Amino acid sequence: MIGVSGALPGTVRTSTEVEEIISSSPDNFKPREGIVEAMSGIQERRIAASDEQCSDLAAWACHKVLEQAGVNASDVDLLIYASAGQDLIEPATAHIVQAKLGTNCAVFDVKNACNSFLNGMQLAESLILTGVYRTVLVAVGEAPTRGVDWTARSLDEFKRNLPGYTMGDAGAAALFSATDDGSGIFFSDFSSLSKHWNLTTISGGGSMHPRGDEFTYLRANSSHLKRAFRELGLPFLQRAKQVAGVEYQDFQRIFVHQVSLPYLYDMLTEAGIPVDRVEITVVNLGNIAAASIPVAMAQAWERGAIGPGDRVMCLGLASGISIGVVMMDL
Repeated sequence: MIGVSGALPGTVRTSTEVEEIISSSPDNFKPREGIVEAMSGIQERRIAASDEQCSDLAAWACHKVLEQAGVNASDVDLLIYASAGQDLIEPATAHIVQAKLGTNCAVFDVKNACNSFLNGMQLAESLILTGVYRTVLVAVGEAPTRGVDWTARSLDEFKRNLPGYTMGDAGAAALFSATDDGSGIFFSDFSSLSKHWNLTTISGGGSMHPRGDEFTYLRANSSHLKRAFRELGLPFLQRAKQVAGVEYQDFQRIFVHQVSLPYLYDMLTEAGIPVDRVEITVVNLGNIAAASIPVAMAQAWERGAIGPGDRVMCLGLASGISIGVVMMDL
């Protein structure tokens, strides 16, 4: 990886403002002041403008990473759009990103919820190592705040909708190229527990529910997601460390997908990951889906917390049913 960047919309929405939106409907439950932050640990999140699409956030981040790396758009020979969010069901959002970015190369989408970026990294590495492509751009654009259900007529409905109230919007991009200095990914592994596919869903737009506004909202079962992580994630991480021959202390920074602060701290404690090695973004950005890891990497890079020669770990969790780890030397 020769560069990484994040793109954050300018509008900030605090958790207090989230509560005010819920309370503004006369039919809604009136949440007590501070409950969203108390339950999620999130103080604020970014909101994309109404005319700002996932592809805009992705293209913005791509422009930044190409400029930072000193690479021309014409030098990119593959663009992978790797996100939970998308502009349209058809065509692939990668085409829209390319049209806005000005590259002229092969493109395709990779979609695996919040693990999409890590799977994009996995593909970029594989295609470069096999010599199919030399310079690969992995782009992310997330606008999940458009899938929030603001109808909460009771405490139960408020709790059902809470995962949506934690979401934030963001874009990100990472640039990969063949190198001969020994840097790059030295270990990666992925696993899934697909029997839990229905724990987190946005069920509209496919063959199950081709139409209907009620199917456009994010639904998640947080308590069951935690149990799924214990079943899949803990043994997976232990095995990955053993196979790679590493310990968490070997990494300068560890980048973890973050859905809420309590969930993050519980996961780190159970996995034995030192908190001081983790780049925490969820407090000020919320759950930004597949953008969470590359945005965290970009922030750490920009302030000098990581740089060339450092060893980093990326740990992705997708809807509680998919987990991935990527270890690399920068």
